[in-house]
Amino acid sequence: MFRGNAMKDEVLKEVEERMGKAIKALERELGRVRTGRASAGLLDVVRVDAYGTQLSLKEVASISVPEAKLIVIQPWDLTLIENIEKAILKSELGLTPMNDGKVIRLAIPPLTEERRKELVKLIKRMAEDSRVAIRNIRRDANETLKGFEKDKLLSEDDFHRAQDDVQKKTDDYVKKVDERTQEKEKEILEV
Repeated sequence: MFRGNAMKDEVLKEVEERMGKAIKALERELGRVRTGRASAGLLDVVRVDAYGTQLSLKEVASISVPEAKLIVIQPWDLTLIENIEKAILKSELGLTPMNDGKVIRLAIPPLTEERRKELVKLIKRMAEDSRVAIRNIRRDANETLKGFEKDKLLSEDDFHRAQDDVQKKTDDYVKKVDERTQEKEKEILEV
């Protein structure tokens, strides 16, 4: 059964890896949700037309957050300042860039109560999508383990232990999704 245990360990390792990626994806998505507080992560979606190609804003400028309601973008090449401004306006972030010829300032306006409620619904939907992804990973792992048991590569006891381990990992990662979501919700609802 040693070979079966090694296979079981490999399945558990893959579960851990895939569920970790699901959490990282959720964190990236949550980072893009505007909360009324300045964050450089808001600009991750902005693509700038530069040198005949589309580059991320981080590739053409430095981004800083000097205060809670302000983002400052300093292009490395001042000839790109207008392209950066256009890219921000097209990005659907709802932010109006202020350009002084050297830097672009983005003032983060306070969120309305209605917008806060919309954002909370959005992050709850993101969280549910992440939970579904994690449960799908659990399902895939359990199917793999059933195949191992059917092929007599795992004993029945090892199969059940492995299923329990997969369920524990699932519970842990669903808890992480809930924690990240609650943090973001709290951030959004803060006035």
